[in-house]
Amino acid sequence: MDLLIKNGTIVTSTGSFPADVAVEDGKIVSIGKDLGTEAKKVVDATGKLVLPGALDAHTHLAMPFGGTISADSYLSGTRAAVCGGVTTIFDYPVQHKGETILGLINSKKAVLEEEACCDYAFHCCITNFNDGEILDEMEQAVADGITSFKCFLVYKKEGMMVDDGMLATLLLRAKELGAMINVHAENPDLIDLRVEQYLKEGKTDAWYHYMSRPEFVEAEADKRVVHWATHLNAPVYIVHMADKEGLEACIKAKEEGHELYVETCPQYLEFTCDVYKREDGRNFVCSPPMKGQESQDALWLALKSGFIDTVATDHCPFQSYEKDWGKDDFTKIPNGCAGVENLYPYMLDAANSGKIPFEKVVEVCATNVAKIFGCENKGEIAVGKDADIVIYDKDKDFTISVDNMHSDYDHTIWEGKKLHGYPVQTYLRGELVYDNGAYVGKPGTGKYVKRIPKK
Repeated sequence: MDLLIKNGTIVTSTGSFPADVAVEDGKIVSIGKDLGTEAKKVVDATGKLVLPGALDAHTHLAMPFGGTISADSYLSGTRAAVCGGVTTIFDYPVQHKGETILGLINSKKAVLEEEACCDYAFHCCITNFNDGEILDEMEQAVADGITSFKCFLVYKKEGMMVDDGMLATLLLRAKELGAMINVHAENPDLIDLRVEQYLKEGKTDAWYHYMSRPEFVEAEADKRVVHWATHLNAPVYIVHMADKEGLEACIKAKEEGHELYVETCPQYLEFTCDVYKREDGRNFVCSPPMKGQESQDALWLALKSGFIDTVATDHCPFQSYEKDWGKDDFTKIPNGCAGVENLYPYMLDAANSGKIPFEKVVEVCATNVAKIFGCENKGEIAVGKDADIVIYDKDKDFTISVDNMHSDYDHTIWEGKKLHGYPVQTYLRGELVYDNGAYVGKPGTGKYVKRIPKK
């Protein structure tokens, strides 16, 4: 036996219980009481929770956007991930005209093979069919374990947007292949109209980023996605849900039995649009933006009620001097915020304070992600699964600061956030990679996760 974690409380999506966990060759081989002490390494987890590693289903590492590249490389982003208890990230490479899916993915894999500190998977963003070549190539991509593809209903001027016809075509093609389409839903024409209006009126600070794409602008696109997916009888996954009206449309479709999944992010659960009135409001600019209190309350209620399936981060940080490009013009602010290292600690803090059960955190940050996206060896503390394990100290106080994070950015929207409880160790396939504040792994140990399509 390679590793034995003793005397902890195991948390699953359905319950918690005291037990030991035995690991061999990177897999969980036994779970039970009093498994002995015969192991190369024995860890005493008395008084602590033993959790499956989280899967962050939404990251943008080393992503060209807004005239620059997101601040976290594959090395620093995945290093930060494991230091927050995330053992698998899903990245979003963006395919452009002339590029193939597999050509793009393989170029990213080549970097990750050298740099990845956690395991990794991909959702490929499709922006151009290349005269039908992409539709044909999707079959091989699915065979290679890429079972989800993303569409932007925004970023028209950047050449990333798909229209309704392209969305419908991709929904049907993915359904045919046992794959799924992920959608960023906002209405680009309303955004452009409102941006033009505010700039003409000299309203240029960060508040008008929110005002240019408020609740109803996101909601219209959410409802359009629900309309097409339900009428085409195709599964769909709506990313970074932030508004009440769109959420309600998703809930109605789910109650009617449609295969529709909803993701939200910690920033929408923690902050409201009031942050854009702050002097440093530009640092909070992301799309969709944080919304009003009514939407935030609806998100928490849906999370507790089981209508939100996953919580992910949309991790896409930029340096403060890059955010400052938009100090006098919100349209020049690179869109995105940090979060991958904060996901699990933030959600577990919510559980530790009694807002939601610990089992719910495991469900939306680990188990559901693995099930929805076909990661058969991830997401649970169970025999036969990868030994991606987080040990969590419910009594450890922690204050988030850019100085104790493990990314390459120079600021964080989470600065000063106090958490009660924090991960103290992370194991990736049985190997210790994070230990009490320090990254102790080796870049390049992360592996590609080949996912299983739906049957």
